[in-house]
Amino acid sequence: MTAPKDGVVGEVLATAADLVEAFGAHDTGRYFAAFAPEASFVFHTTPQWLPSRADYERLWASWEADGFRVESCVSTEQAVSVVAADTAVFTHRVRTRLAGEDQDLRERETIVFRSQGDGTWTAVHEHLSPDPDA
Repeated sequence: MTAPKDGVVGEVLATAADLVEAFGAHDTGRYFAAFAPEASFVFHTTPQWLPSRADYERLWASWEADGFRVESCVSTEQAVSVVAADTAVFTHRVRTRLAGEDQDLRERETIVFRSQGDGTWTAVHEHLSPDPDA
């Protein structure tokens, strides 16, 4: 990998770490701020594709109304693939603990990030699937 890509990988890993930390702390403001308004979402737990951050925020609010709350989230096996100067794909395994649950959710996730051109990155797509090793 060339030096510029190494810098990009570090930037994306730092951005992803902040996103995961915000999710694990149930810090919804910081979590949703990591996504572009036009970001799309595909979750194995939800039958519909979510074409925008606002759609996901509405779904999240409905989950919260039903008692949903994230207690923690741990990210492992992280990888970044730089696919263009302004695009990177982050993959990892996640273990999420929800309030009132006796076991962790074990999933794999892909997040596509777009560069803002100033060393910062914004998530533009998230895909979550069950971890087949769970």
